[in-house]
Amino acid sequence: MTVVDNPAPTAPATDEPATAPGAPPSPLRPLLRNPLALTGAVAAAILVLIALFAPLIAPYDPTRPDFATALDPPSWAHWLGTDDLGRDQLSRVIHGVRASLQIGLLAVALAFAVGVPLGLAAGYYGRLADSVVSRLTDTLLAFPFLVLAVGLATILGPSLLNATIAIGVSQIPAVIRITRAETLRLKHLDYVAAAVANGGGDRTVLFRHILPNSLSALTVQATVGIPSAIIGEALLSFLGLGVQPPSPSLGVMLSSAQAYIAAAPWMAVFPGLAIVAATLAFNLLGDGLRDILDPRGDSR
Repeated sequence: MTVVDNPAPTAPATDEPATAPGAPPSPLRPLLRNPLALTGAVAAAILVLIALFAPLIAPYDPTRPDFATALDPPSWAHWLGTDDLGRDQLSRVIHGVRASLQIGLLAVALAFAVGVPLGLAAGYYGRLADSVVSRLTDTLLAFPFLVLAVGLATILGPSLLNATIAIGVSQIPAVIRITRAETLRLKHLDYVAAAVANGGGDRTVLFRHILPNSLSALTVQATVGIPSAIIGEALLSFLGLGVQPPSPSLGVMLSSAQAYIAAAPWMAVFPGLAIVAATLAFNLLGDGLRDILDPRGDSR
């Protein structure tokens, strides 16, 4: 009599990647499962790489005129054509993306550096601090974002630095409101009360418990603020209050293209498409991150 051993049971096939037992899940897995966030992240990463390596990628000097090739249409020599001074449009768009992202990131960083401490103080201490910060926020919110940015840039004077400051100050109220709302929500939770009962001071509670648990909402706000800053930079440069010619900027290129829209439409089309691509990339990334980091946000 022959004894046949039973074959070992096989695990059912799944689409999940194999991970070691007890290993923490990959932080990139939610991003890979969300096509919206993944598309925005890839597009934003490409734009950041273009901005970082703009001098190496650009085929020509973006400020050097060549009157022999003025208003040339797109060709193999100039993929996006040339402007009225014969400058290569592709090189100027690449450097324009660099200027837009530079202002966008620095303006958002300025808004967070000022808005987060004020929002924490207003939400945590309440009373006088909340009253003063709320009145300041309401005053700034009385002006539309772009109107406030244009007004501040006009007062400070036209330059890249002043445009960054104007856009950053215009975004401070939104950061204060987000931080204040998160602080009001978190300061009554049990782990904050436990930290206070264990002798934790205000600094410990704010920067070890409340602020880290507010990072998801603040991260989404940052990704939403960057496209607003990019549009603000384009507007200020278009009005002559931002980047000054001959330095390349998407807004400067659109301003220069006004007189040549009929004869050379590529002068306006390609900078406009670059602005649309940059704002769309960061908006998609922000919407995707909101779904990943705060899936219960709609129920609040």
